[in-house]
Amino acid sequence: MGEHDLLAEQFERHRAHLRSVAYRMLGSISDADDAVQESWLRLSRSDPDAIANLPGWLTAVVARVSLDILRARRSRREAYVGSWLPEPVVSVDHAPPDPEQEALLADSVGLALLVVLDTLSPGERLAFVLHDMFAMRFDELAHILGTTPGAARQLASRARRRVRGAAPVEDADAARQRELIHAFLAASRDGDFDALVAVLDPDVVFRIDAGGVGPRAREPVAGAAAVAQQVLTRGSPFARFARPAIVNGAPGVVVAPGGRPLAVVGFTSAGGRIVEIDLIADPQKLARLSISPRGPMTTSPED
Repeated sequence: MGEHDLLAEQFERHRAHLRSVAYRMLGSISDADDAVQESWLRLSRSDPDAIANLPGWLTAVVARVSLDILRARRSRREAYVGSWLPEPVVSVDHAPPDPEQEALLADSVGLALLVVLDTLSPGERLAFVLHDMFAMRFDELAHILGTTPGAARQLASRARRRVRGAAPVEDADAARQRELIHAFLAASRDGDFDALVAVLDPDVVFRIDAGGVGPRAREPVAGAAAVAQQVLTRGSPFARFARPAIVNGAPGVVVAPGGRPLAVVGFTSAGGRIVEIDLIADPQKLARLSISPRGPMTTSPED
């Protein structure tokens, strides 16, 4: 085996971990794949004998690349209309994902947390993800961020406070979550306003990401009555096409009339009620989904 092949083999051992780091940083599978690919390109141009700790080196590279992507994205986000939501990791029963997708599902992060992470500054997000989720030391963080360990610690601490103050404490009972979603869909199909309000938390938030364009691009709707009205006004015709799915590790649905995916919906529940509904209808974020009219959903192969 040649030196290049050996290096590629070593890289492949760490790909799933790198993709997991990048997805938490970016909330986008496609951007995460770009960051991982860039880390491979940088490794292939480097002297492997000069790298004492390959996993740490690769993690630092993918973190720096992700940081650059986040910073560039913030300027573009100013023109984005409506809610920006993560690119979902989706699986349907009897449709096993490819190995990389399966790794993301097994170690997935809920949509609600990713939405909160997106409110952090790029430096805060990097510090929180690498320290709180992957136990990276502050001196290593400082090297990536170009700052001191004390400053890196402050970034992580500030991010942690913001996450704890904003992220809901989700129900852990998946069966109860499915019951709530079933009741939500039934009320939506029947046009039953009172039944819909009954499964919603009084302070429920409904976000729609339509790609920043079009008539569906709108700011979040809050409050049970307002959300129920929004769902019944715009969502009832599509509720009958909703199919159960696992969205970022939690029960959710895919809306696919005629097998064409129009939306992925993630639900967050707490205290026996639905507290957040995240509807992703951005065509670019749904491009990987392929659903047959009568068969299961699959994930398109990597390019």
